[in-house]
Amino acid sequence: MTSTEYRELRAIRLEALRDSPTAFSSSYEDTAALPDDVWQQQAAVEASSEESATFIAADEAGNWVGIAGVGPLPDVPDHVHVHSVYVSPEHRGPAGPAADLMMAGIRHAQVSTDVRWLTLGVHERNGRGLAFYRRLGFEPTGKVVPYGLNPSEKLLILGYPDFRGRSRSSAQP
Repeated sequence: MTSTEYRELRAIRLEALRDSPTAFSSSYEDTAALPDDVWQQQAAVEASSEESATFIAADEAGNWVGIAGVGPLPDVPDHVHVHSVYVSPEHRGPAGPAADLMMAGIRHAQVSTDVRWLTLGVHERNGRGLAFYRRLGFEPTGKVVPYGLNPSEKLLILGYPDFRGRSRSSAQP
């Protein structure tokens, strides 16, 4: 993604929040209310960061149909975290871009960070997302945190055991 693609970033994030509201840590209403300068700044940061990255998938016409981000967690040392994973419904499935987006994020984190752990959070009721992440090799860490928009709901924290070539048995952060 480039720093000038803030409109596309905004559009795909709003689509994601409409389609899958519990998959993200912000509400559609709050996100839609953000002014253009916030989106411009966010796109510029995401396009220029060495440790963080946002990957996009586009259709033949150049329309964004998928997104995945990866970056450090400021409050969690030695972690990089996958976030903002979304693919438009008509592009989901085995032939869709979701696995490629995730693998791009994993590769970026392996090359561009020196942290030990790669994690992601999935809402407790997102069975489809949980199954997808498990197929890619993510495993439950045993950690569960409150879901930010409704603390009575939970996020399951998954880890990628082979992130730094460790055996699966030593992969619990």
